[in-house]
Amino acid sequence: MEHKKEFTFRGKTIEELKKLEVREFVGFLRSRERRTALRQFNDIEKFVNRAKQKAAKNKPIRTHKRYLVIVPQLVGMKIFTYNGKTFIPIEVTGEMLGHRLGEFAPTRGKIKHGSAGIGGTKGTRSKAKK
Repeated sequence: MEHKKEFTFRGKTIEELKKLEVREFVGFLRSRERRTALRQFNDIEKFVNRAKQKAAKNKPIRTHKRYLVIVPQLVGMKIFTYNGKTFIPIEVTGEMLGHRLGEFAPTRGKIKHGSAGIGGTKGTRSKAKK
């Protein structure tokens, strides 16, 4: 019999954490995230309320606020975070608690280098001079 382990964060389940207010949840975070979240708890609460309203209307939740700390009320939501060019969809999971939205929407893409052009290597240098 295979038993799937339930996710916990600092000994609390997601359901228990969702019942807490933002300021109460902040006590479970590490010091840097705790200080940040306490400073921006008004922004976080406003964002959570707007996100819940939009989710109820089946509208996409789009934001430029890459700095927001992820709280339990956002778990399970799909948030489109701006990376400077497009909105990247992020499915919020329990493992993301305490991190920021911007960490999951990279601003720099992966670079694909092509082959070198004429004159780019020693073997083709003589061809470039002609």
